Amino acid sequence: MDGPGGTQGAGAPPRPTRYSLAMARDLQERIKKLIIDRRLPSGASLPTEPELMELLGASRNSVREALKALQAMGIVEIRHGFGTYVGPMSMAPMIEGLAFRTVAGHYRGEDSLVQLLELREALETGLISRLAGRIPEADLVELDALVDRMESQAAEGAGLAETDRAFHATLYRGLGNLLLGEVLEAFWDAFHRVRTDLVEPPQDPKVTCRQHREILDAVRTGDARRAEDAIREHFGHIRTRLTVTAPHETISPPN
Repeated sequence: MDGPGGTQGAGAPPRPTRYSLAMARDLQERIKKLIIDRRLPSGASLPTEPELMELLGASRNSVREALKALQAMGIVEIRHGFGTYVGPMSMAPMIEGLAFRTVAGHYRGEDSLVQLLELREALETGLISRLAGRIPEADLVELDALVDRMESQAAEGAGLAETDRAFHATLYRGLGNLLLGEVLEAFWDAFHRVRTDLVEPPQDPKVTCRQHREILDAVRTGDARRAEDAIREHFGHIRTRLTVTAPHETISPPN
């Protein structure tokens, strides 16, 4: 506890000041700038600690703390005994943060799950018209097979989540946008990890299959408006299910 006058008691660790936090963030930004300026790809070796200390004019402890913070973001990878390397630049930290924020918000009575759904819906609705009539034949064959598999799984009473996920990934693959693929995967992962912790009325699997068949038929025939309507119907049905459990209702958090 603080002593008289607000000073810390003996043995207590020093509290980070606003100045020290600003310095730490500045050091992280300078390391990120170094990676960008040198055009270092994932897996490339970073300068050694002594070299970073000299380049940045910072102490060993400050450099180490900055690298640890960047490692938590996936920007760098520290391999003890070998050195520090540019990280995989994955979306994993965003997925973790997005999922946690959504779950925490939901159990605080917020409509965070619906907000997450709206973000994904906006992305897919905005993209689907670009695909209408332009999906390669090989992808159409694969999409047909995925919808067929969904229908078989529905008839057997099996879950459709993984096949549904593969359908959407295959649908947008033809755009050739790797970043888009990662962003959609991030939203999908976060949304479905959150859903496993919630009590929802199950969706009729036949409805899910029909909606995906409608999306596929629309993009195959090149009908952009019909494709957008099909996507909206798909997400609208999910939204209806999510709002059955109102945010203000008391929900027991998952174990």
